[in-house]
Amino acid sequence: MDRAQKEELVTTLADVFQNTSVVVVAHYSGLTVAQMSKLRQQMKASGATVKVAKNRLAKIALEGSDVAHVGALLKGPTVIAYSSDPVAAPKVAVEFAKANDKFVILGGAMGKTALNVDGVKALATLPSLDELRGKLVGLIQAPATKIAQLTTAPAAKLARVFGAYAKENEAA
Repeated sequence: MDRAQKEELVTTLADVFQNTSVVVVAHYSGLTVAQMSKLRQQMKASGATVKVAKNRLAKIALEGSDVAHVGALLKGPTVIAYSSDPVAAPKVAVEFAKANDKFVILGGAMGKTALNVDGVKALATLPSLDELRGKLVGLIQAPATKIAQLTTAPAAKLARVFGAYAKENEAA
């Protein structure tokens, strides 16, 4: 890489660190190209991104950002996973780490909060933003359907009583 490419990469990484809600750092030493491609596909499918960058350039990009404490994790062959959804990148990273023992999660950051390995795993167990929205809509709709059921229930009971009297009169 020449100097212009390095400057462009540092600018891109600095933008990523400023605008994403979560960053996960992991070691990827020993993974095959096929495994890395699978990781990239899984991340892309969930709305996250994986980037392999030189540690020195990543540390320069981290300077002055809210997630500057992640710089201590950048030792050896590291990969950076990030996403706008606070759950997407950790969820995929943890699932991938379970399937591939050579992919080791080191930690990460969510906003200004530093995350250790357990923090990343805890974040991965949370429901995604879309799932939370679905649950919220379901909770909002539930009272309305219950009210509708309560208003129709007395009429249904009356109809059954009248039906029973009609059958009784027919039998007599």
